[in-house]
Amino acid sequence: MASRKVQLPGSERRPVGTRVGEVPKDEVVEVSVILKPKTSMEGVQTGGPALSREEFAARYGADPDAIERVRAFAKDYALTVTEVAPERRTVKLEGTAENMTKAFEVPFERYEHEGTRYRARTGAIQVPEEIAGSIEAVLGLDNRPQAKAHFRHVKPRTPTPKAAAAVSYTPRQVAQLYQLPLDADGTGQTIGILELGGGYRPADLKTYFASVGLKEPTVVAVLVDKAKNKPTNPNGADGEVLLDIEVSGSVAPGARIAVYFAPNTTSGFQDALTTAIHDATNKPSVISISWGGAESTWTHQAMTAFDTAAQAGALLGVSICAAAGDNGSSDGVTDGKNHVDFPASSPHILACGGTSLQSANGAITSETVWNDGAQGGATGGGYSAVFPLPTWQTGVKPPSGGGRGVPDVAGDADPETGYQVLVDGDSMVIGGTSAVAPLWSGLIALLNEKLGKPLGLLQPALYGLASSKKAFHDITQGSNGAFSAGPGWDACTGLGSPSGENLLAALGGTEQDTRHKVSSGTRA
Repeated sequence: MASRKVQLPGSERRPVGTRVGEVPKDEVVEVSVILKPKTSMEGVQTGGPALSREEFAARYGADPDAIERVRAFAKDYALTVTEVAPERRTVKLEGTAENMTKAFEVPFERYEHEGTRYRARTGAIQVPEEIAGSIEAVLGLDNRPQAKAHFRHVKPRTPTPKAAAAVSYTPRQVAQLYQLPLDADGTGQTIGILELGGGYRPADLKTYFASVGLKEPTVVAVLVDKAKNKPTNPNGADGEVLLDIEVSGSVAPGARIAVYFAPNTTSGFQDALTTAIHDATNKPSVISISWGGAESTWTHQAMTAFDTAAQAGALLGVSICAAAGDNGSSDGVTDGKNHVDFPASSPHILACGGTSLQSANGAITSETVWNDGAQGGATGGGYSAVFPLPTWQTGVKPPSGGGRGVPDVAGDADPETGYQVLVDGDSMVIGGTSAVAPLWSGLIALLNEKLGKPLGLLQPALYGLASSKKAFHDITQGSNGAFSAGPGWDACTGLGSPSGENLLAALGGTEQDTRHKVSSGTRA
């Protein structure tokens, strides 16, 4: 007798774009079944003792009985178990589209959206009642591109006062302006970078770091779900990949950089994150994410699974930084409402917003919210419609009913005050909040080295330092559309951009005062 099936909460999905045909019954489909932790994860504070990967797997990994029930379910529907990762709480299943439709009771159709064809599903996922309580998400049935890279090329503009003042920096110069503790270089740390497309050529990295007078960091590619390090051309995702490596590597050239390449799907993104967090070979202490999409474009099950994975990272002492988006307070959604970007809106991820940075004689002269208008881009920011206000953010004053505030911190992101990088042999200037996530990731690698321990979930400590006004440059001018900057935290630039040496001192390093002389656009 067939098991009774129930709807998996938060799994409803509808296609976007234009229907272009059927999905062949024999098309091979691979999904990731994400199981719930065997016990609920406890809260974590900054700098607390990190669990070892072995302790974590024993305490919070997948329940062996739940894994066996998924195996039995797969056998019932002629699906193959291709991978079991208890520490990642992931069981990967492979089978034909026909058998996947029978197993999860979802119809497939082929759709096209923004030039890409994908396999779409409609409605909620159904699973047997006896395993439903153990499953957090089933990802990969729908394989639409889930996220976009948050980088922007500098564009020629009609001359304006701002355009006349346009300037670009090497990432090292930005680090110096923010007075990051550059007497450290990230030795002993690994920075993980998640990439959902593109690639890099080692020759580019050798040339770039030599050109800026820095030691070339050790960079390794980790391939997830059959993805490849596949460089194409400077105008595509390679710009994201090289920006992330060159910014983080310029800040922390002594760190090892592990680049996790995965398909741009919900399952690929999830698998990349959990692979990086639980990577016992490279052991990243900080992870940089420059890809995302408005919360409204995700299923609730996918956001829940990703956030639970990020919480696991916090317990393991892994800090995770994510770009807050480049489309202002709407996050590119055209429904007239405000939206925030995910995964930056996860409370277990440090959300990184963007500024426009001006300097003279090696010092910051002004720093305002990055907003170049609808076509030029603007920092994301606002309030989550999914995640409630975290306890460490209770000093933030959201609108009535507002959830988790985004971003937490900021840094230079305006393409017109952007970063000089080398992509596929071409020198160019790139900005976007994509640059801020690797900037903060490099800084965290330096802080971890200087403090002699991983900071892990950084937000509780950062919000605790907000009143000191030394650890951040408080951005008080500009808006991202619906939200304006002002004294203290705001939904454009968060707590502000880093004052690196002061931040180190406040977190337990040597006390010193390195406040910048800045214009009224910034407060030290």
